[in-house]
Amino acid sequence: MSIYTEEQAKAILDKVIALSQADECTATLSGSITGNIRFALNNVSTSGIVSNAQLIVQSAFGQREGITTINSFDDASLERVVRRAEELARLAPENPERMPALEKQSYKPSPTFVQDTADITPEQRAQIAAASIGPCKDNKLVAAGFLQDDQSFFAFANSKGNFGYQRATNLDYTCTVRTEDGRGSGWVSRNAADVKHFDADESIQVAIQKARDSAEAKALEPGKYTVILEPAAAAGLISFMMFFFDARQADEGRSFLSKKGGGTKLGEQVYDPRVNIIADPWNTEAPVMPWDQEGLPREKHAIIKDGKVEYLQYSRYWAEKQGKRAVGQPGNLLMAGGSKSTAELVKGTQKGILVTRTWYIRMVDPQTVLLTGLTRDGTFYIENGEIKHPVKNFRFNESPVIMLNNIEELGKPVRLSGDESPFVMMIPPMKLRDFTFTSLSDAV
Repeated sequence: MSIYTEEQAKAILDKVIALSQADECTATLSGSITGNIRFALNNVSTSGIVSNAQLIVQSAFGQREGITTINSFDDASLERVVRRAEELARLAPENPERMPALEKQSYKPSPTFVQDTADITPEQRAQIAAASIGPCKDNKLVAAGFLQDDQSFFAFANSKGNFGYQRATNLDYTCTVRTEDGRGSGWVSRNAADVKHFDADESIQVAIQKARDSAEAKALEPGKYTVILEPAAAAGLISFMMFFFDARQADEGRSFLSKKGGGTKLGEQVYDPRVNIIADPWNTEAPVMPWDQEGLPREKHAIIKDGKVEYLQYSRYWAEKQGKRAVGQPGNLLMAGGSKSTAELVKGTQKGILVTRTWYIRMVDPQTVLLTGLTRDGTFYIENGEIKHPVKNFRFNESPVIMLNNIEELGKPVRLSGDESPFVMMIPPMKLRDFTFTSLSDAV
């Protein structure tokens, strides 16, 4: 058994807290059932279901803390894991930045659980794989993809009476379609909490079209171009930027939000006035857990408003040190946009480049958030509102800060969730000027 009801989870956590002899004890119980199916070369290669649950116990004596993990929940195992955490705590060095356990908090539940997603069957996964493979075979293309769906729960309690419980579901689908000669590549990614919002037939056609259209790519000289970034291409850059909204980094001069001579850019105009990003754990299109990793309640609030920085993330330790209020770290990023699709942005573009995907993004300069990465799986030249031909992929050097000051137009936001991002996102396609491509890449 790996999914526990609130009553069952609380019974286990209450036992752990009652067993504790430490100054403070926090226990976290979580579990999931994850189904998946993988296909490659137009054939299913693996499929399965993984079920798991675990208990994490954190015991503290003063500023010393020990942490242990176990996946057996009988009385003897609970006793053993609590005692081991206490043993480790006594041996641990003091952590001067350790914060005491949270007092009892109030958490407003968010709509993260959808029963239809939790009820996905192996037959449904097979049907999605078939819907992806069949059209590719019919068009003499080669599909490789992965579908993963999961239902999970998360519960925690501490010796100060704080308790939280929440269930969630999620579905992730990606598929790469190649031409048989390997010269064309198309890609599609979808994320949803509700399986009813996922259409395999529509999704595979996106990848098929791009695979066909991206063969016979022509080389363009690197340089600055007007670009249209599809939402998935923009999301990788924006989510990377959000790691630098940490208040401590800004206060200590280690962030692009640090001011020369001290202070931060909180409240200052850093972006184009059309840039608006909020966090809202109860958003119906992209809901997330109502608390963060420290157990702090999340709130609905602006992060960037009309281009001005409205929020910096204060950890509990740094908030206390600086005399600020700690707010739960955002779990989602909801960026405002317009009403146009990517295709409609293309129609309004005289000359430019359409980028399907940005990949292998890495930091170059944290003071400016200058990033480098590659385009892939469908990059196209636009002329007179039409896609004229595919182009060879580029390496880019670009800062999302500069990028979000070079906006020409924003489209309609869509839901995304990336492997390297901790956020669920709503990101629009973006038409941007002067995006910097530094060299060519031979990869498709």
